[in-house]
Amino acid sequence: MTYALITGASKGIGKAIAEELASRRIHLLLVARDAALLQELSQTLHQQYQIEANFLALDLATPNAVQELNNWIETHHYRIHILVNNAGYGLSGPFTDYTIDEHKAMMQVNMTVPVELTATLLPQLKANQPSYVLNIVSSAAYQSVPGLTTYAASKSFMLSFSRGLRYELRNKGVSVTAVSPGSTDTGFAARAKVGTKGLKAAEKVNMTPKAVAAIAVKAMFAKKAEVITGFINQLGAFLVWLFPKKLAEKTAAGIYELD
Repeated sequence: MTYALITGASKGIGKAIAEELASRRIHLLLVARDAALLQELSQTLHQQYQIEANFLALDLATPNAVQELNNWIETHHYRIHILVNNAGYGLSGPFTDYTIDEHKAMMQVNMTVPVELTATLLPQLKANQPSYVLNIVSSAAYQSVPGLTTYAASKSFMLSFSRGLRYELRNKGVSVTAVSPGSTDTGFAARAKVGTKGLKAAEKVNMTPKAVAAIAVKAMFAKKAEVITGFINQLGAFLVWLFPKKLAEKTAAGIYELD
């Protein structure tokens, strides 16, 4: 029996991806901070789809989080053929509003943990083919975003990492897909402390987690390299490429109330 491992699985896009995979009769390993939400989700998916859905409550921002996660995997002899690196969050506002420890914690969850977890599980993924790595990135990966400076940089890193890793694994039986959602109806904005302008801008182009998850899972199984969800987000990424970077940065600064 093989499993899909999903980080940040208790709500939002991660939960929707879990539901999408469960509907395809794929067994699940769910990881997030909230044990109560994970237990409820695992029980629901087990009952509804007759799959195994096991969970581990773990804060990925803590030191040695990946080691703890891998110990759990090895102790239970779980075999993994899908890795979904979904956990992540942002800090909105001027860079100096946050301590270096707050920036480092976010960078660990957004970058270090996905890289470390991918490296740890690659031997399993190669052994349990066909296998997949699905990295949930962000439309913010395509430009610098004043007001989300460190977050956008972390997502740019993940996009580049996904592209490079995909090429390296092209003949190894492991497909890597990067999916970049734009504004999605999740708790991201609240945790990032996005201002009024940012919230209003997001509301105009919001997608549901279910819609994003359906696109992401379909792209993963189709072995696509890279997908931006939603036409508006695709257009935005194109315009950022087309127009001067300074203009894109000034526009973003206005949305995040830095002007």
